[in-house]
Parts: sequence; C-alpha cells; structure tokens
Amino acid sequence: MCANQPRRDFLRTAAATGAVLGLSNLGILGELGPVSADEARLDPRKVRYGDDIEPLVRLLEDTPRERVLEVVAGRIKSGLPYKELLAALLLAGVRDIQPRPVGFKFHAVLVVNSAHLASLASPDEHRWLPIFWAIDAFKSSQAEQIKANHWTMQGVDEKVVPNADKAAADFTQAMDNWDESAADAAVTGLARSAKPQQAFEIFCRYGIRDFRDIGHKAIYVANSSRALRQIGWQHAEPVLRSLAYALLEHEGENPAQRDADPDRPWKQNQELAAKIRPDWPNGKSDPKRTAELLATLRSGSANEASEKVVELLNAEVAPQSIWEALFDAAGELMMRDPNIRSLHAVTTTNAMHFAFGQTESDQTKRLLVLQNAAFIPLFRGNPKSKGTPIDQLEPLQPTKSGTEAVAEILADVGSDRTTAARKVLAYAKDNPTPKELIDAARLLIFFKGRDAHDYKFSAAVMEDYAAMSSPWRERYLAASVFNLKGSGAPDNELTKRTRAALEG
Repeated sequence: MCANQPRRDFLRTAAATGAVLGLSNLGILGELGPVSADEARLDPRKVRYGDDIEPLVRLLEDTPRERVLEVVAGRIKSGLPYKELLAALLLAGVRDIQPRPVGFKFHAVLVVNSAHLASLASPDEHRWLPIFWAIDAFKSSQAEQIKANHWTMQGVDEKVVPNADKAAADFTQAMDNWDESAADAAVTGLARSAKPQQAFEIFCRYGIRDFRDIGHKAIYVANSSRALRQIGWQHAEPVLRSLAYALLEHEGENPAQRDADPDRPWKQNQELAAKIRPDWPNGKSDPKRTAELLATLRSGSANEASEKVVELLNAEVAPQSIWEALFDAAGELMMRDPNIRSLHAVTTTNAMHFAFGQTESDQTKRLLVLQNAAFIPLFRGNPKSKGTPIDQLEPLQPTKSGTEAVAEILADVGSDRTTAARKVLAYAKDNPTPKELIDAARLLIFFKGRDAHDYKFSAAVMEDYAAMSSPWRERYLAASVFNLKGSGAPDNELTKRTRAALEG
C-alpha cells in the first residue's frame, strides 16, 4: 500500500468503493483545514504526544462519531498519509481506552493491526474500508469508556523513570512481582532506551505466562509489536505503557504470592522446556504425528498436551507439524463448539505463532509452543462430542465451478456451515492457492462484519493458512467458515450509516 496516496487516486478508489456499496458520489464529502494542537485545551494530567501527531489524535478523539468518517475522508483527500492515520488511531486508543479487561471495549486497540493487515491484502478500491471501520470502532469504545469512567492514560512521573542501564532489569523485576507502579516507571525507561527487538523479547514472555483474559495478553503483545513496526518506534512509549498495564491484570491477591489456575501451565512448562532435546528445531514433517497430537489436544489436559509436544519434539518431529496440530485443534473448536472462547483459541494461536517466528530466544520458542499446547485444552474446557472432528470432515464438491463455486460456498455459509466447510475443503484441494475464495470472504467482512472479532479472526485465519502445508491447511480453511460471513448476511451498520451520511 502506498503510504501517501495522491488525491486523484483516492477519488478513483472512493468512486469504485461507492459503486460496490451502491452509494452516491463520495466526492460530496467536504474538505476541512488542518487542526492545530491548541484548538482545544488538553487535560494537563493526560499524556501528551509530539506536536507532529497530537493534532491528528485530537481530531479522532474530539470529532463526534456521526461525523468522524466524513472528516477523516476530507483529510485523506487533502493528502493525509495512511501511515499517519494508522499511528493516530492506535495512539488515540491507548490514551483513551483502559486496557482492562484486555478485551471488550479494548478491542478498538487490538483490532488496529488486524484492520491494517486486511487493508494490505485488499484490492486497491477497498483498502481504506478496514481503517474506516477501525475508526468507527474506536469511537464506539471511546463512548463506552466515557460512560464507564473517564479513564485516560496519565503523564509519567519523570522522577521515578530509571536510567537506560537499569530499565530492563527494573522492568523484569516489576513484572515478576506484579508491581504496577514500578512496572509503569520502568517500561517508560525501557521504551526510551531499548531497541524494538529487545523490548519484544521481554514482553513476549510476559504475554504468554498466564491464561487470564482468554489469550488477549498474547494477542496484544503480537499486535502492538506489529503495529509499531508500521507506525515507527518513536511512538512506542505510550503503547508499551498500555501493554505493561494490560499484562499485569489479575484477579484476587498478587499472583506472585499464590498458586492460581491461570499460572500453572507456565510453572509446569518451565520444567518441561528443559526436557526438549537441544537440536529440536531440526525435525521431519510427519502428518501422522500431527494427527496424534491433535487427538491429545481434543481430549487431554493442559499438562498432557504440553507433555505430548515434548514427546514428539524429542522423537524428531518438526515444529511445523506441531504448529499444524495447534492450528487445526483451534479450528476444530470453532467447528464443534463455536463460541467466543473457541474464536480466541484461533486468534491466540495466531499471535503465539507470530511470536514464535519473531523471537530470537530458543527458550522463549520452547515456551511458546508448550504454552500454546496447554492453552488449547483450557479454551476447550470439557470435551465436546458434537460436530465432526476436523480430520474426519469429508469434502463435498460445489455444484458449480470457478467464480460461481465461490459464490455458492459463501451463500452456504449463511444457511449450512457444515456444508460450506465441506465445499471449502473440496475447493481448496482443487485450488492450492484459493485466492478468489479468500478475497471474496475478506470483502464480506468489510461489508457485513459486526465487531472487532470478525476482523481479528479473519486476519488470523488467512495469515495462518498461508503458513501451513497440506493436508492440514485445507481443513483449517474449511473450519474457518464457522465464523466467517455469508453473502446473504445484512450489511453492517457502518455501511448503512455511511450511505445515509453520503446521501443526506
């Protein structure tokens, strides 16, 4: 995507989008002048951003929800770069939305990277739509936050920020002790002194150490890291402060002083990680052993799942085969028991697989795969017998072919998801690169998606499908229809509201 789209290209894109949506000419949107940082007073307690980005953040914060899309469209037409808008959107979210619980209204922040990924993968004429959706999601969450309380990220106390040579050690100690105030001071010093990879390595381990917030901690680590790579490390400080605060959420007394259920896999897997052979990254792909691990994930306990991973890695099974079992186990949960926990099994596995590919630490890689294996049974809960296991799903040929087959499958999604899954399985086997199906499914999210989970889930599935190999990736894609949108679903409220705004 071009970060600084010329006005004539935007108008061409807008016109194409309007034709798809059946909207009137998008050119009727008015253009507004620049907003300065001092157009309105800023709460002196509120963290303030640099003069280069603060005015745009304030624009997103202060413009009413019913007008913000038109205002932003006017700014884009006047030359606002995509990258600046993405940065302002993320920073507005971390300043205005409390990251506790790590979910619910905070999805407005978690979804920014997913919207960006959807934008990157979209046809030119639709690339602004996911970002506009994310802006509207922010305004919705901002309203929820104001209704709940007037939380906002406060300015840091500079007197307690450690020097560069102490920041990492102080932060690690504070996180180990679940000490919020010490962590906030230390993470500020860390953001100012550490390189991006160093900070990621530290946060990665704390994002996966407990199962609170059903995987959102790991998701936030991955998504914030990815977003910062796009918008620039100069914006890291508020993002990392928000992230540290999120990772320290817990119930009851200090987790460092008790043995709580969400912390047990981490404690057990510290010991199991040491039992994996030294050259474990080198192994052979083995679909039969993938199926073996999948069976354990289907009915075993968290500890049994981690122990099975150790057994397979020590038997020289490739990590790729382990991850394919984890992906398909998460996909199977969506097939057999579609609910919010099953959905987060998919998005958490996506986040942990991303971290696995990014970390340079052998120990962290071990813990990532072991923790992910332990988390799947925790997402699953008591074994469910309903529905077809993912490795027993039988392909069903669509009655049509080519583009008409894609249309048939997406129509089935709204009426019979099992039939749709079987047809996806057949279609994906016949089309090893099913780009037409994936593009069409993504476009339906733009127009029919209802909340942040639609973007998070679809972005995770489409990314992880590309990282898998046959026969497991076709089954994973087939399972995704249990949370994708069918072509018969009504347009989302954002589409309706945009049409009303443009035709009014």
